[in-house]
Amino acid sequence: MIRQEDASEGVVSHQPDYHAPVDQGTSTFSLVPKRVMDGSEPGTVLPAAVLSGAPVDLQARTARIYRPAKTATQSGDWHGHHWRLDWDILQKGHRWENALMGWQSSADYLQGTHLNFKSKEDAIHFAEKQGYEYFVQEPNERRRVPKAYANNFLYSPTKLKHIRTK
Repeated sequence: MIRQEDASEGVVSHQPDYHAPVDQGTSTFSLVPKRVMDGSEPGTVLPAAVLSGAPVDLQARTARIYRPAKTATQSGDWHGHHWRLDWDILQKGHRWENALMGWQSSADYLQGTHLNFKSKEDAIHFAEKQGYEYFVQEPNERRRVPKAYANNFLYSPTKLKHIRTK
């Protein structure tokens, strides 16, 4: 005999039960601040970490927001217009030396991960929306020294400097 199911019997609720009893047999320690876990963090933005189901160690990482410096081989300012967000490096127990090649290995899956943003405000808004602890590292201003080719031929009362090349 085939049993007919009612429409309300087959529906499973995927909503979190915030009133579930606390199990004291397990540890209540968490790296995530309580204000993020229970959604009581002050502000108008509800952190996505409360609802996303992201791993706890990701939610507890500190993010750094900065503008990357120009590499030494660049002469222009092409990459100076964007801001980058990356996460701190896990310190202890997450690095080891590869026995075969001698390279440093890591279990940190966020080590080489970064996100680019058009402005500092966009990066800050993203970090707040995700519930990340973050800090902003302001860029150092470049100091330019004016130079002129004619200064190589100015008179100086000191002894001439002779540079030997061989």
